[in-house]
Amino acid sequence: MRELLVCACSAGILVGSLAAACAEDHNAYGPELEGFAYPYDVQRFSFKSQRQDVGMAYMDVKPASPNGRTVVLLHGANFCAATWGDTIAALREAGYRVIALDQIGFCKSSKPESYQFSFQQLATNTKALLDSLGISRATIIGHSMGGMLAIRYALMFSDNVEQLVLVNPLGLEDWQAAGVPFVDLNKTFEAEKRTSFDSIKQYQLKFYYAGEWKPEYDRWVGMLAGMYAGPGTTEVAWSRARAAEMIFTQPVVHELDRVRAPTLLLIGQKDRTAPGAARAAPEVAGKLGNYPALGRAAAARIPKATLVEFPNLGHAPQIQAPAQFNDALLKGLAALPR
Repeated sequence: MRELLVCACSAGILVGSLAAACAEDHNAYGPELEGFAYPYDVQRFSFKSQRQDVGMAYMDVKPASPNGRTVVLLHGANFCAATWGDTIAALREAGYRVIALDQIGFCKSSKPESYQFSFQQLATNTKALLDSLGISRATIIGHSMGGMLAIRYALMFSDNVEQLVLVNPLGLEDWQAAGVPFVDLNKTFEAEKRTSFDSIKQYQLKFYYAGEWKPEYDRWVGMLAGMYAGPGTTEVAWSRARAAEMIFTQPVVHELDRVRAPTLLLIGQKDRTAPGAARAAPEVAGKLGNYPALGRAAAARIPKATLVEFPNLGHAPQIQAPAQFNDALLKGLAALPR
């Protein structure tokens, strides 16, 4: 019976009492993702920010045979440092020291109730962590929201960025300017509180994976949904609502020509992610999230950019096809100037 239930849940067969049983089958985690295992030891960087004591969770993974270089991995809004597991392993084997962190407001890091979210602040926090570890220069890799942050970091701390890698980054279009209406923060918060395993999965199925789902994706949906299902629902929803507003109101597309670091763009062509598209008029929504066009336009504007396209992959190529992604990443890093 247990096996049948798990199969039904994975397949999305949710009817009556079976739907309730599926919901109960998912784990609940603490507000800082307590109870969810990461692939490597998690450490904590404690510091003061905006008059508050906060803590940033991170993994510091030593290389198998050091090449003298460091990579910093920045997660997306619906992802965590843990979702970089396969990439960390590949980079480690290639000789890189790898720092994978959870931003303030996300995953295993602090979720302060009063915190002004900006990419400038998150970049400053990231720089403080790297300074504490004695890392003065690194390759910065950002996925999704982390791509927006990586661009901001490269603009703010250009001397500290050896190379920049953007994996299906958000912010390559200005959703407000395109006609997506703003939504009040209170409404976003109320919507966030209604988040469930099934709502996350349906969103990712539609926008991230072009309607093609693999059972292994459920682990990452469960990771995120588990924080909403646990005792910290309000903290998690409030942090994520403010982060969503940050993403919507702070696009980086207007500053791409100022990026000076050698940049590798890794773009899954089936991605259609566009924050706010669901509340836009159909004629507006239909034009958003066109990653084939967005990636090419970004590569044309970033002065030292190299574009690699994955025709059959979506928003998270490092999760969809780890071997293919890691091969392209390592080859791209080796080819980029430093």
